[in-house]
Formats: sequence, structure tokens, C-alpha cells
Amino acid sequence: MKRTDFLKKSALGLVGAIAATKLNAKDLETTHSITTSDDELDRVGYNHLPNEKSNIMNNMVLHRAETRGNANHGWLNSNHTFSFANYHNPERMHFGVLRVLNDDHVEAGMGFGTHPHNNMEIISIPLEGDLEHKDSMGNTTVIKQGDVQVMSAGTGVQHSEYNRNKDKAVKFLQIWVFPREKGVQPRYDQMNFPKADRHNKLQQVLSPNADDEGVWIHQDAWFHLGDFDKGFKTNYQLKKAGNGVYAFVLKGAININGQDLKSRDGFGVWDLNELNIEANTDAELLLMEVPMNIG
Repeated sequence: MKRTDFLKKSALGLVGAIAATKLNAKDLETTHSITTSDDELDRVGYNHLPNEKSNIMNNMVLHRAETRGNANHGWLNSNHTFSFANYHNPERMHFGVLRVLNDDHVEAGMGFGTHPHNNMEIISIPLEGDLEHKDSMGNTTVIKQGDVQVMSAGTGVQHSEYNRNKDKAVKFLQIWVFPREKGVQPRYDQMNFPKADRHNKLQQVLSPNADDEGVWIHQDAWFHLGDFDKGFKTNYQLKKAGNGVYAFVLKGAININGQDLKSRDGFGVWDLNELNIEANTDAELLLMEVPMNIG
């Protein structure tokens, strides 16, 4: 199968219940179920964007920030890089095993009620504010800017995430990755990564190895964060043959392999061994190296 056809094809759709439920902190004292009925999805009201022009090229895909799917419920404003809930675009189902990249803004005291997942690696990266996590494994934690959280859903787990603060919003990236193997024991972990440690360098924050730098997941994936000064240049060597890299610009403007990118643009490349990166302004970057084949 051609890579372009592969990218356009859905890979099993969403796993588990994914509709968001409007809750406040008090509501979260009670376990809530999230439905996936048509009525619920209509009520949640995720938007569709027309696929007017393909951005899939020979070995790369470009997703401009303004072309992402958007769902604004007042308490939650979420931008979807890939198809999610009622936002569906056949050219935006996933990038290899990278299934979900949601850029979420949750208002003070609000959040996602208790809901289930299975057979998915779920990564959360807070950008501003404090996000409180509770799960069926007994974990109750708070993740903040500088933290990276991972949850291997495996055979099944339930969790809630909500904004702990009553006076400011929380902003975070919600990322889903298809696992290398199904039916694993659910697990949770989080680590803090000082921003100073990624000044003008790529800081590894996630890998497939428990004894490597950062958190780990059940997939041959490596995530790196970078905080660059204007004019800084570096390169990234792929870790595994057959993998691709999806770059997501968190702030500023960056050029990757000749492609100019701005804040919240996404750029995926494959069938290469190296990326050349230059910061056009002071900039922050997330690189996600992932397998291009599922299963």
C-alpha cells in the first residue's frame, strides 16, 4: 500500500468512549459514564471541516494550525489535528501509530468526567496551569507545565482529568498512540522535565525503554521537546528504520527540511533518516517519532 493511501485510511477508528462531558470539580466526586450514542455526539457538537485540498505529498504531510478541527463548548475549547469524535476528515485519521493530537483549553474548575479506555497509550503534556488526574488504578496526581504524563490503558482503565484551579484555565496536549501490543497491564507514570534542560537542544521525554531518559510507553516511539533561540540550528536522527516524525510547533516559527512552520502547525515526514531544524524566531517544538505501520 502506498504511504499516501495508508495515511488516508482509517485505522480502526476511535478506541473506547471519547465524548467529553461538562463537569465541575464537585461533580467529579461521583463516577460518571461517557456515552458514544449519536445523541450524545450531536449534543457535544464536534465540528467538521471540509477537505477542500489535499496536503499529503510524496513523503510528508502539512497541517496548518487554522485547518484543524475545532470544538468550542465554552468550558472546553479543543483543536483536533486528527479526526476525533464528530470531527472527521479522511486525510486526517492518524500519522502512523499517532492517533490523536488534541490541543485542549479547559476553563477553571471544569474537566472530563470518569471514562474508560483500553489498548491505547495516552500522553498528556501540560502547557499552562494544573491538571488533576484520578484513575481506577488508585492514582490521584496533579500534572503541571514541565511534566509529561503517560497512561497505558492496556486491558482497561477509567480516569478523569480536570482543571484543579478555580481562577485560571489549563492548557494541555492530549496525545494517543496505538500500542505495539494489546492486553498489557495498565500502568501510570509522570515525570518533570526542567525547561532549562532543553534550551537549544532536543530533550528526550519519552521512549520505548523503561531505563532510558524520560517516561516510557508500549511502542517504538520517541518524543523530544526543544526550546530554541532565534537562529539556532540542529538536526534530529531517527532512532528506528521505518519510523516517521511528526513535528508540532508549540510557539514561534521554525523551518524543518525547508518547510516554514508557525505556532501550532503540524508537519509529518517519513522515508528519511534525518531532520534539519532551524528556529526562525525564539521557538518551542515537540517532535514525535513513531512507527508508520500499525500492528
